[in-house]
Amino acid sequence: MQEVSAEELRTADRQYVAIMSFDEWSQNRDSFEMGIDLDQNISEIYTTKAEVNYDSLTGSFSIPNRMDFTEEDDKFAFALDEKGIVFIDDSGKAMEIVRKIQLTKRWKLPSLERFIYDFLDQIVIDDLRLMEQYECELDAIEKMIMEGGEKFPSSRMIEIRNGIRNLRIHYEQLMDLAQELEENENNFFKHENLRYYKLFLNRIARLHDNSTSLRDYTMQLRDLYQAHIDIKQNRIMTVLTVVTTIFMPLTLIVGWYGMNFKYMPELEWQWGYPVVILVCVVIAVGSLFFFKKKKWL
Repeated sequence: MQEVSAEELRTADRQYVAIMSFDEWSQNRDSFEMGIDLDQNISEIYTTKAEVNYDSLTGSFSIPNRMDFTEEDDKFAFALDEKGIVFIDDSGKAMEIVRKIQLTKRWKLPSLERFIYDFLDQIVIDDLRLMEQYECELDAIEKMIMEGGEKFPSSRMIEIRNGIRNLRIHYEQLMDLAQELEENENNFFKHENLRYYKLFLNRIARLHDNSTSLRDYTMQLRDLYQAHIDIKQNRIMTVLTVVTTIFMPLTLIVGWYGMNFKYMPELEWQWGYPVVILVCVVIAVGSLFFFKKKKWL
């Protein structure tokens, strides 16, 4: 890719890539002879999409911030025909991606199709690494749950789940955009170069599948943690039930001999007190042995 001036661009006999602000596009759109009236501004961009027109293809990009999904997306528009592509961008994101391509790519057969493929590829280039980081973090959370950790990182789980959801939506939009490009309704692209869009679609499909798997993983971890909480609560209830069951006959004995009727021979018996103690101990030990045998403890 060679950088040229606006004047050289108008007389160039090769396919071009142009980047301009929304104001610049409003002033110079007629010079590109695309036959469209694209008055879109950044506040009207909500999704990544492509629309086929009579003699052009237009659309927009809304790219989530991988470092912080709560930040506003990078948004810009584009318009293309068989002569080249124009990015209408006030955020600087399009220029950043084009600069990376300019520095890292060398093509044997330069073409508009190959540039668009590399442009789309740069958008998701680090996403597989991000997925791996999410998976490692979720594995650590699962290990913590299995080891009986008390503190479940609910806020972090929500952040991961929201990030994965945003990526899944973004991948679906990119798939729709790539399918529009592959359809080549206006024959802007060479048929032998449509394979680039197929390659990108395959990559996005794999990323989409990975994000779906991670989303399911987060739900499984939430259910796993809830199951561990239920098990702990059941154990506590079991212990309380056993304690209550052991003390029920002891409470009966206390209530029985606490009535203090006048003609109760055990009240004046010399061995009455130690015998009652021995009976209580036998009942408690026998109850514990019975519960152990039944595996209720």
